[in-house]
Amino acid sequence: MTKQQFLTQPKDLVFKTFAGFFAFGFGSGLSPFAPGTFGTLASIPLYLLLIQLSWPMYAWLVLIAFVVGIKLCDVTGGRLGVHDYGGIVWDEFVGYWITMFLITFTWQNVLMGFFVFRFFDIVKPYPIAWLDKKVSGGFGVMIDDVLAGVYAMLVMLLVDRYLPNYF
Repeated sequence: MTKQQFLTQPKDLVFKTFAGFFAFGFGSGLSPFAPGTFGTLASIPLYLLLIQLSWPMYAWLVLIAFVVGIKLCDVTGGRLGVHDYGGIVWDEFVGYWITMFLITFTWQNVLMGFFVFRFFDIVKPYPIAWLDKKVSGGFGVMIDDVLAGVYAMLVMLLVDRYLPNYF
């Protein structure tokens, strides 16, 4: 087995390469079913750290995570030979963090944000599905989840503003 063949196995990418470790969400993307859901769940502990920061710092770190994620997803997808491989979940991390930006912290909001983000990520309303099909590379992997996160954030902002005691 050549080194290239060795590095085309998802588990090997996760535990032997920096890009794979982050692109696979610290291993959460290795779930045999619903890796995007498990990746989103794995993003919550880091979200709990992000909310300790000022909102400008939160925004900058999410922007950095997006830009770095483009490269992580591009490199990892290239090594696997698959664009937007299901186990690459760094895009779910960034999408969830966008969903929760400026949202009042409550455990109910954390849970609702999870479900609202997963809804938009799975259903992919226009133009998310179009971007998912037409844009390639690491940017293509990231952008559909970023937009799903923006849609979910708008829903969460409306709920947070107009139904704060709903739960």
